[in-house]
Amino acid sequence: MSNVPEIFGSMVFSEAVMQARLPHATYKEVVKAISQGKRLTPEIATVVATAMKNWAVEKGATHFTHWFQPMTGVTAEKHDAFVHPTGDGRAIMEFSGKELIQGEPDASSFPSGGLRATFEARGYTAWDPTSYAFVKDGVLYIPTAFVSYTGEALDKKTPLLRSMQALNKQALRILRLFGDNDTQAVRATAGAEQEYFLVDKSVYDKRKDLIYTGRTLFGARPPKGQEMEDHYFGAIKPRVAAFMKELNDELWKLGVVAKTEHNEVAPAQHELAPLYSTVNIAADHNQLTMELMKTVAKRHGMECLLHEKPFAGVNGSGKHNNWSISTDGGENLLEPGDTPAENAQFLLFLCAVLKAVNEYQDLLRISVASAGNDHRLGANEAPPAILSVYVGDELEAVLNAISHGEQYAGSDKEAFKVGVSVLPRFPKDSTDRNRTSSFAFTGNKFEFRMPGSSQSISEANIVLNTAVAEELRRFADRLEAADDFDADLHDLIQQTVRENLRIVFNGNGYDESWVEEAQRRGLLNLRTTPEALPYYLAEKNIQLFEGNKVFTETEMRARYEIMQENYAKTIRIEAMTTSDMVRKDILPAVSAYGGSLARTLASKQAFEGVDCSYERAALKRLSELTAMTGRAADMLDEYIMQSSAITGCEELSNFCRDKIFATMSELRIYVDEMETITSARYWPYPTYGEMLFSVR
Repeated sequence: MSNVPEIFGSMVFSEAVMQARLPHATYKEVVKAISQGKRLTPEIATVVATAMKNWAVEKGATHFTHWFQPMTGVTAEKHDAFVHPTGDGRAIMEFSGKELIQGEPDASSFPSGGLRATFEARGYTAWDPTSYAFVKDGVLYIPTAFVSYTGEALDKKTPLLRSMQALNKQALRILRLFGDNDTQAVRATAGAEQEYFLVDKSVYDKRKDLIYTGRTLFGARPPKGQEMEDHYFGAIKPRVAAFMKELNDELWKLGVVAKTEHNEVAPAQHELAPLYSTVNIAADHNQLTMELMKTVAKRHGMECLLHEKPFAGVNGSGKHNNWSISTDGGENLLEPGDTPAENAQFLLFLCAVLKAVNEYQDLLRISVASAGNDHRLGANEAPPAILSVYVGDELEAVLNAISHGEQYAGSDKEAFKVGVSVLPRFPKDSTDRNRTSSFAFTGNKFEFRMPGSSQSISEANIVLNTAVAEELRRFADRLEAADDFDADLHDLIQQTVRENLRIVFNGNGYDESWVEEAQRRGLLNLRTTPEALPYYLAEKNIQLFEGNKVFTETEMRARYEIMQENYAKTIRIEAMTTSDMVRKDILPAVSAYGGSLARTLASKQAFEGVDCSYERAALKRLSELTAMTGRAADMLDEYIMQSSAITGCEELSNFCRDKIFATMSELRIYVDEMETITSARYWPYPTYGEMLFSVR
C-alpha cells in the first residue's frame, strides 16, 4: 500500500524543498522569480544550482538534463553527468548556475520550419523556474524553453509562457478597473484529462501498423465492440488496476496530482484525470503522464496507445483541456459571484472568452489539427470540427436577455431587467454537461474537448491565453477611457453578447442539422487539417500573436510549414506501411488461402453431386478482392512516388489527403472484407477482437 503523503512530490525540487535547503534570502528571490516572472542573477542561480545538485545526488541522480518540448510534439533531453575530474585521478560532482540556467543542445535536427539551417546548429535551452525540477531514472530534469541562436522560439513552452504573460497583463488591467489593487498576478490554469488504450504486448508486436504509425491501418470489426456499453465505468481488470497503481505512484512522486481513473467507452480504453494546475506546469505534467503511461505499460506486458484513432469502428481518444483563469489570491475569475458587482466582473471575463472563441475559431481548430485527430473530430464520439460554446440553459437565457435588453426571470422566478448593477445570482453548477460540445462552460471553467490524445496541450492553451488576452486588452482600452464606467460597462457587455451569440450552442453537436445550422450562422467547419491550416496565416491571426508578443510573423510562418510537413509525413509513413503490409503479408496470405480453397474445390468436384458452392463463391470473391487490392496498391505506390516530387508544403498536404489517404481508405475496404473471408490460420495479423480483448 502506497503511503501517498510520504511519496507525493518526493522526487520534486519543490518550493518546500527550496525553503528547507536554500538560504532565506535566496529562497525569497526564487519565489519572486516564480510568482512575478523575474530573472535570477548568476549569483543566486549558482546557490540554487548547488542546492539542487546536492538534493538530486541524494535522490540517486548522476546526470542532469534540460528537458524541453520541441516542435516534434514529444519531449527532448540530453544527459550530462555531474562528474568533473579533479586532475589527480579522482572526480567530484559539480553543477554550476550557468549549467542550470542555460544549455546548448544541437538544434539542427529538430523541426524549425526554415528558421535554422542544418549548418546553423546552435540552439539554447533556458530554465523555466515556474515549473519545478525533478529526478527521474537517476537524472535531474530541468524544465526549459528552447530557442534559436537568434531568439526565435523552437518549442512549445516559450510561446506558452509568452501567452501567459499576455493574459496576466491584460487581466490585471481589468481587475484594477473593478477596484482590485491587491492581485499581483493572474494565471491561466488547466487540467488535461487523458484517454488511452492498453493492449497486450504480444499482439502489439505482431502489428506493423501499430508499431510504425500508432494506429491500425486494417482490421475488420469484431463480433463485439462497444455496443453493449458495458466497459464504460466498468470493473477495472486486475492487470489494468496494477498498471494504474504503479502509474499513480510514479506520477505522485513527480508531483502530478493524478486524481481520477476509469474505463472509457471502447474496450481496452481508459482515462486518467489530474487536478488542475498553472497551465505551463499542466503541460509539463501531461507530457510526463504520456511518457510514463508508455513506460509503465511495458513493465506490465502491455502497450499504451495514445493515437487519436487506433481502432476503426470504436471510439477514439481525446484529451479534454479544462481551462480557467485564477488570481494569485486563489480567486477563479470564471466563477460566478454572490453580488451584482462580482457577477459583472464574471460576465465581462465570460464575454472575453465568448468573443475570443468566436473571433479566433480558426486558430482553436488549428491548435488541435493533426492527421490523427482528423479521424476523431466529427465522429459520434468527439466534438465536431465546428467550434461552439455550451453555456447551459440558464446562462444562455441571461445572455439572451442581456442581448435584447429584456427582463429575465431567474431560477427564483423573480423577473427583473438585466443590467450591470442588477445581475442575477448564478447558481453554482447550474450547467449540465454536454459531451457533444467542443467548448463547454462547466460552472467555473471551460472544457475544450477537441484536443487529441497524443497532442501537447500547449498549442491549445497558447491560442486560448492569447485570444482572451486580446479581448481583455480591447475591453480595458475602452473602459479605461470611459467617462461613466458603469454605463459603458453595461453597453460593452450588451454589445459583446449581441455580436457573439452565434458561437453559443447548447444542442446536440452530433446531429447533422447542427452542421447546417452552423453554416447559416457563418461558423467554420474545417473538417481536415489541410482545410484548416491556411487560416493560420490570416492577417488577423498574425496581428493577434504579434500584438501580444507571443509569436513574430517569422515564427508563425515557420510553425505553419512544420504543421503542413508533419501532416504530409504522417500520411506518407502510413501509406508506405500500408503498402508494405499488403504486399509482404496480406496478399501472400490470402493467395495461399485461395490456393487451399482451389485444391479443396478440385478434390470435391471429383465426386458427383457434391455441393461446392461455398468454396466456389469464396474463391471467386477472394480473387476479385485480391485483384482490386493489387491495383489499389499499385496506385498507392505511384502516388507515394509522385508526392516525393512536390515541393510546396500546402500542395503536398492536399495531395496526401486527396490522393494518398483516399487510396489507403479504398484499400482498407478491400482488405477488411478479405479478413472476413480468409481462414484465421492464414490471416497474418492479430484481429481487432484479439487486440481489444487481449488484456484479461
